[in-house]
Amino acid sequence: MTADILTIDTPSGTVRATPQPRGKDAVVYALTGALRGCVHVAGTHHPRHWDQFTALRVSLGSVNAMEATAPAESLPRRRGSATSYTGGLVRWTDADSPYQHAAMTPVESTAGNAPSPTTGEILALVMRACAEDVAHRPDLPRLLDASRERETPGLLRFLDWSMRRGEAEAACFERKAQAHRRDARTAVSSWWTAARWLTARPHPVLILVLMDYQGSLARRADYLPAYAEYAERAAREERDRVGRLRAEIASLRAQQRPRRAGTPRHDQLAAAVAPRGLRRHVRDLRRAARPVLPSMVHGRIHRRRRTSRGRARGREGAEDSVTDTPPAEQLAAAIRGIPDPLALLI
Repeated sequence: MTADILTIDTPSGTVRATPQPRGKDAVVYALTGALRGCVHVAGTHHPRHWDQFTALRVSLGSVNAMEATAPAESLPRRRGSATSYTGGLVRWTDADSPYQHAAMTPVESTAGNAPSPTTGEILALVMRACAEDVAHRPDLPRLLDASRERETPGLLRFLDWSMRRGEAEAACFERKAQAHRRDARTAVSSWWTAARWLTARPHPVLILVLMDYQGSLARRADYLPAYAEYAERAAREERDRVGRLRAEIASLRAQQRPRRAGTPRHDQLAAAVAPRGLRRHVRDLRRAARPVLPSMVHGRIHRRRRTSRGRARGREGAEDSVTDTPPAEQLAAAIRGIPDPLALLI
């Protein structure tokens, strides 16, 4: 017996499962012993978090049951029996216990009959053992990434449809709540109007209007507020669900974008490949131009006062305001002297 063969003890005997990688997104186990056939294991999304691909889907047969129908010869069957079975199992990851949660889809024969308790137990043991084996494989991250690429387009279509449907249902519940509130106020107002009429001019018909019976004003005034509260609560729940769906859609679309982790920016790459002397020259030019930049940015005009020494003493003290403009031409020449970092990559 090789180390690759998975041995599973069942009530009807030993089942041996040999893993056979199927492409980059699945593992197919060939069953021998008490069971004959195949079991297909692939990655899939979390049952409660559509944007997290941390679950494993186990299908009886040689293909993913969610995508295709398995060939009849690949469906598991007990030794000495011609009855084949279909079904599956999903195991997902939570933060506390990885791959400790499982949900089985109905297992039945190809004729639509439920299996015997022993057969159902054997199939469940084999599916759980195959899922546990895949969960400890070194290529599990590759299987989960492949499931993300495979399922994301369909999930986006489904979630987008669910979000639009949820928004429509939330709006419908809100309209119902408003109608119930309005009808309740009308019923209360009508009841008090009839009560005032009865006080002013008693009449048997008014007594009938004020009585509590099916469809009366008193009954409607009693149950319509409760109906309005139920509709408002349902609308809030739908809005919350739509918000979660919108967040999951955004997460799936973000996962679809190509990631270029670790790629340096152009300026970082240029700084890395530039000679040390050139980098020092660029730094000196920028430092020399730094005092000029604030005056250009803020549009300030420096003025200084000077005294005319060559003029007559009678005009001594007279001051002439002279405008000193920033040396824009020098700054432009300094900037032009800075080499383009991208040119260093050519």
